[in-house]
Amino acid sequence: MGSFKGHALPGTLFLLVGVWHIWGSVVRYVSNPKAFRVQVWNPVSGFNGRLKHLELYVVSIGAFIDLCIELFYSTHLRFFVGGVLNPSHMNNFEHSGMLLMFFIFSVAVLLSEKTRFLPLPEGALCLIAATAFCAEYLLFYFHSTTHKGLEGYYHIFLVFLIGLCILSSIAGALLPTSFPVDLCNGIAIALQGIWFYQTAFSLYGPMLPDGCRLKDNSITCHSAQSEVRGELLANFQLFAAVLVVFVVTVASYGFAASRYGLSHIKSSHSIQSGQVQH
Repeated sequence: MGSFKGHALPGTLFLLVGVWHIWGSVVRYVSNPKAFRVQVWNPVSGFNGRLKHLELYVVSIGAFIDLCIELFYSTHLRFFVGGVLNPSHMNNFEHSGMLLMFFIFSVAVLLSEKTRFLPLPEGALCLIAATAFCAEYLLFYFHSTTHKGLEGYYHIFLVFLIGLCILSSIAGALLPTSFPVDLCNGIAIALQGIWFYQTAFSLYGPMLPDGCRLKDNSITCHSAQSEVRGELLANFQLFAAVLVVFVVTVASYGFAASRYGLSHIKSSHSIQSGQVQH
């Protein structure tokens, strides 16, 4: 069983990184389409380069804080009971393993970008990111916590979105010049962040569907009709999330194109139009 904070914190991290990835992808593409390359992270410009690696610091620090909460605070340092792992906190141990993978990913990228100790190509960094998402996928697919009913329905959607993150990260290593692949990765990460938030509000917050309630660390619905109604609501919420990300992506592309590039494309189009008129 999860909690509101347990979903909102990772949701915040994924949403921030995903939106920033979308913006960085469209800006790099419209600035120079022919030189576009897939990047597993996007630097922050300005401030004399002091905030260049801000995204990586956000991922590493955020993953480390969440890891400490899951492994130390939530377990109250009671790791073992009777010589075996504390069965009451298996959920926290699993989450810790997932967060550790994202922390390792961010540290590996920082070492690759800022030092000479780990000079990895961008394709290798994409595969490391895919590995972290695989760990997350396996966690939610083979979760020790039984996800049944409405709770399970929300987590099935989350697993699908994580799978999209895996596929787009692997595709980034295989197709290093593909703008759609890079953009898809940012969209998938942003959607995952939104869905973490949606799960927090729908299962552990004020948006719990009518006829269902949170009791004894589980979601129960009064009738099969209430559960089906909750699942249909989840379908609509996912559609709304996809629509919002789509609108944000298109708006970001339009704004970036008008501000940062495509002037040569516009001029070529005007020339072609003039030739057609003549």
